[in-house]
Amino acid sequence: MKKASWIVLTVLGIAITFFSLVSAFHAYRTNDDYGIGGSKVSKISGGDPGVETALRGIRGTSAAYAAAYGVLFLAIVLGPYRRGDLWAWKALFAAGLVQAVLVLLRIPSLGTQSGVSPAATSVVILVVALLLDVGRLRGGRESPTP
Repeated sequence: MKKASWIVLTVLGIAITFFSLVSAFHAYRTNDDYGIGGSKVSKISGGDPGVETALRGIRGTSAAYAAAYGVLFLAIVLGPYRRGDLWAWKALFAAGLVQAVLVLLRIPSLGTQSGVSPAATSVVILVVALLLDVGRLRGGRESPTP
C-alpha cells in the first residue's frame, strides 16, 4: 500500500502543478477573456484596464503560489515521503488540512460554494492516498538517518 500511496500523491502533485500553470497561462495571456464566477474578466472589469490588470494579477499570484506548492509537494512525496519519513506524512496531512479549512471558509464567509469542489477533490485524494499508508504512523521513521 505504501507504493500505491506515493504514486497517487505523485499524480496529485503533478495535477496541482499542471493546473496551476494553466491558470497562470490564462492570467498572463491578455487576450484571454477567462471566466470568473460565471462572468468574463472583461465584463467584471467594466472596461477599466486597471481593474482587469488587478484581476489578472490576483489570478497570476494565486497560480504562482499553487504551482510552488505543487513543486514542494512533489519534492516531499518523491523524497522523504517515499523513503518512509514520518514527518513527511504529517506535513502533507497538515497542508491538506489547512487547504481544506481555508477553502471551506468561503461558504460561511462569502456565502458561496464556487471553487469548493475542485479544492475538496484534491483534499479527498490526498487523504485517501495518506490512508493507504496510515501504518506509517505506527512504524515510520521520525527523521531521516544521516
